[in-house]
Amino acid sequence: MNRITTVFLAGLLSWLLSAVTVSGQNGPSVNWKKVKVLVYTKNGKGYVHENIPYAAKSIQKLGEEHGFKVDVTDQPAVFTEDNLKQYTLLVFPSTNNDVFDTDDQRLAFRRYIEAGGGFVGVHSVTGTERNWTWFKRMIGGTFAWHPKFQKFKTVVIDTKHPSMQGIPKVWEKEDEFYFTKEMSPGPTVIMAHDLTSLTSDEPEKVKMFGGTFTHLYPATWYYNFDGGYTWCTTLGHDKKDYSEPLFMKHIFQGIRHVASQVKKIDFSKAYADSRDTPLRDN
Repeated sequence: MNRITTVFLAGLLSWLLSAVTVSGQNGPSVNWKKVKVLVYTKNGKGYVHENIPYAAKSIQKLGEEHGFKVDVTDQPAVFTEDNLKQYTLLVFPSTNNDVFDTDDQRLAFRRYIEAGGGFVGVHSVTGTERNWTWFKRMIGGTFAWHPKFQKFKTVVIDTKHPSMQGIPKVWEKEDEFYFTKEMSPGPTVIMAHDLTSLTSDEPEKVKMFGGTFTHLYPATWYYNFDGGYTWCTTLGHDKKDYSEPLFMKHIFQGIRHVASQVKKIDFSKAYADSRDTPLRDN
């Protein structure tokens, strides 16, 4: 092998290794050096999940492993357009109830999504801002009820979606099975809980909250909503999940999916002038 061939092959190998790093384990293409994530951990009055600090640390670790920046805060004052424009996506890990102090903060959050921003919600995020119609549309609904913590099955229904790569077709784990009310028809469900795998302790409630769903119930979904890009999973109650490789693969791939969609935060595209400005559906 001559020197020119050797140099060419070495360069090709370097390029291939770089390409794998940028795409993130053969997933969608993401330049992680340009990605910055805000993990927001504030909760309103009511139940606060003990998993939240573990979730925040685990996402910081993902940032170290994959080369993206992570800020963590529980201060709602960060919700201004000037501050939010630096972030590729926001992560709300098990937030619950009212997490903003003012409607100006809510408006900044909404305009960030309209500007093309990203959002990843984990576990009890569906219980966040329960009195804000726009937020409930964005998140896909609002929390209704969950049975006791138990082992049940969750089924991947879109194996080709990039955030489902390497996730077992049938994933059996201990968690909380979240039911949703005021469900929006917009999100695309990619993973669903198996209703038939629940224990029979509270069949009347399961039937009532399950509604017309008799076998599979939405568990993970993505939604290109109002200019922005969202991905949510209702899994992740146990603080131990956030040191479990498979679960963190699940979270990372959700972050990767959203990061691959967000191109530029452009507030000139935002149109809302209040938290409740009528939604533009086109």
